[in-house]
Amino acid sequence: MNVIVVGGGIAGLTAALRADALGHRVTLLVKGALGDGCTAHAQGGIAGAYGVGDSPALHALDTLQAGDGHGDALAITALVDGAHAAITQLIDAGVGFDRTEDGAIARGLEAAHSRSRIAHAGGDATGAAISVALLSHLQTSSVHAHEHAFVTDLLTGGGRVIGVRAIDGRELRADAVVLATGGAGQLYAHTTNPAGITGDGIAIALRAGAAVADLEFVQFHPTVLVGENPFLISEAVRGAGAVLRDASGRRFLLDEHPDAELAPRDVVARAVARRAAEQDAPVVLDATALGASMLAARFPTIDAELRRRRVDWSRHPVPVTPAAHYLMGGVATDVDGRTSLPGLWAVGETARTGVHGANRLASNSLLEGAVFGARAAESLALPASPDRPTRALGPTWTPGPTWAPEPAEGPSKSQDATRPRDEPARSVSQLPFSRTALQQLMWDHLGLTRTESGMQDALAQLHAWSAPPRISPAAHEDANLLTVARALASAALARTASLGAHSLFSPALIGAA
Repeated sequence: MNVIVVGGGIAGLTAALRADALGHRVTLLVKGALGDGCTAHAQGGIAGAYGVGDSPALHALDTLQAGDGHGDALAITALVDGAHAAITQLIDAGVGFDRTEDGAIARGLEAAHSRSRIAHAGGDATGAAISVALLSHLQTSSVHAHEHAFVTDLLTGGGRVIGVRAIDGRELRADAVVLATGGAGQLYAHTTNPAGITGDGIAIALRAGAAVADLEFVQFHPTVLVGENPFLISEAVRGAGAVLRDASGRRFLLDEHPDAELAPRDVVARAVARRAAEQDAPVVLDATALGASMLAARFPTIDAELRRRRVDWSRHPVPVTPAAHYLMGGVATDVDGRTSLPGLWAVGETARTGVHGANRLASNSLLEGAVFGARAAESLALPASPDRPTRALGPTWTPGPTWAPEPAEGPSKSQDATRPRDEPARSVSQLPFSRTALQQLMWDHLGLTRTESGMQDALAQLHAWSAPPRISPAAHEDANLLTVARALASAALARTASLGAHSLFSPALIGAA
């Protein structure tokens, strides 16, 4: 069968290569160049390297607990049960994971893991090693790869997806389309994601009527170097013993959670932001106790970048701040990547498999891409199994007839649909639409901590804006960001209690304190 895979990170490359190996005719389309995207930037490792005293069951429990109990058990089981095969396949593809002196895979510890089960390559360059290996494998495959092929919409017919439309107007037909375009970090003013991560796959799925879920759950990485050019400092640094301190030098996270710096990311990120606001200065990550030689050997990428910026983290703590990092929600799928639209699959950060729940466990993202990318490819020619759900468990949301992703002007009807009948219309500013304005709005009202009134104001503003005509790549990206922002804000308003990364703050609590 003819298969189109959209996106060239670990999930897309795994799906394309596996589908090719199974005899499908595969076309791979990437918006920019091969190797762009988040995978190559991933400093953390890939979970699932189980040792003595560890097991898939323990990994599953950690995943569910980190996700605040919101994850889908079926999807989590598929993830952890597929970890060994996924890591083995990466090794076969040429990924050189770091080894101990006896030749075993070195296992690292990261936040919310109860065991050391993280495999790394090149210390803190796991994503880059995986990307290079898979791209090298791509060159020897039969996959037809096309760079700078921005997919803007899905083609539908007969009640199913039948292909894609590219920015140049070309229409490519296929028996199956796999979306693997990554998340939507560019929704926010501060993010670790590359510039091209603009929610494209989720937006085009929404426009086609696919169900989405859990868009309200956005993970903010707690330790990003303060400065104009965000640079993530891997959670593995804290796993190796670095600690977070406030302006007085105190380890303030000891007051927040029994696991302190190794608490779930949502807990750490909110604590970092709160303490920084209280002291009106960033908190610092203190890795000085680890020593210069250890930092250089274990974290060569981070060490080199910090020294390039004239920061000696072996002698001085470094100021850090949270930034948008990962989207737990996305296009709703079953455990084989099938979406609510026949002919359409989604994998990686574009998908909501249910694995991550309300807060992703560290180093599960690369594993998810590898496991579910392969599962999607293996299911392309098969009917959905009767003992598996056709979509991810839990509530999903599908755009209804009143939902307008790109209104001509003014608020769309869905603004009225999401507002309680007894609530007056929210006021909106006359600020014209721009990506910068949207990113700041999302950061202010749909970021680390949210209020009901702030989210309502944000949704009203989002619906008041019209995206520019989609006549350039940047304009297409802007339209996609606005589409996803509206869906995310609607989902956040619908969830009326805090859960994981969705943290609600009530001003009334101040008076009650």
